[in-house]
Amino acid sequence: MGTLYLVATPIGNLEDLSPRGVRILREAILIAAEDTRHTGVLLKHFDIQTPLTSYFEHNKLNKLDFILEKLSMGDVALVSDAGTPAINDPGYELVKAALASDFNVVPVPGPSSPIAALTVSGLPTDSFLYLGYLPSKSSERRKSMEQVSSLPYTLIFLESPHRIVDSLEDILTVLGDRRICVAREMTKMYEEYWRGQVSGALEYFKSKDPRGEFTLVIEGQQTADRGRWTEEELFAAIKKELGGDKSTKEISAELGEASGWNKRDVYNLITKHQKG
Repeated sequence: MGTLYLVATPIGNLEDLSPRGVRILREAILIAAEDTRHTGVLLKHFDIQTPLTSYFEHNKLNKLDFILEKLSMGDVALVSDAGTPAINDPGYELVKAALASDFNVVPVPGPSSPIAALTVSGLPTDSFLYLGYLPSKSSERRKSMEQVSSLPYTLIFLESPHRIVDSLEDILTVLGDRRICVAREMTKMYEEYWRGQVSGALEYFKSKDPRGEFTLVIEGQQTADRGRWTEEELFAAIKKELGGDKSTKEISAELGEASGWNKRDVYNLITKHQKG
């Protein structure tokens, strides 16, 4: 019984394909690729002769049985056009089917544009939310951003060059003038990172002819920008704090400062919670 290997491939610079990735691609009996022509260039560069089969959005369900049959004979490697498989591509369906059929599924880590952009953004990396491509229509795009506008996590989106200016306008309208890092053509010849406020990014890319693939890393909502917490949010924080060693007075003072509530009101809510 074979193993399904998820092999991360370069997002630009071919040197980023790991030696392990090269070995797995050579040793597998089949490579399932999002675009066989695109992957063929990569395989030719590394002189890899493994047979290819297409596996993309419009044939993903039809190809499952074929790939699972090959897995019963030996190892299969799954690759996307660029980066880590199963992120913004149909690899998830294959992973799910392989696991359901009791095959081993193993990652071969490597490039990933959301993580690469996050690490160099200068924005908090301890908690983040990756949301893939923004919707193409402005109304849907704004609705999508409204759903995450109050979250404190760093936000990561992908965007195409012909929509980057419109998306930045919607981001400014819905999320406000937050800090942002716009990563363009990462690891490629015209690699670029723009860091600053959303308004500045909008003006900068309005003056350009945007080309290449974009990854947007946007600051989460800051506590100072949120205003007063709702009572539900405050109760949730109280429950969490009561599990620790802090006194009611300490909790009241800290949550009062963080939430915008008067610490006396916080104290009364803690007492109310303790009484059930």
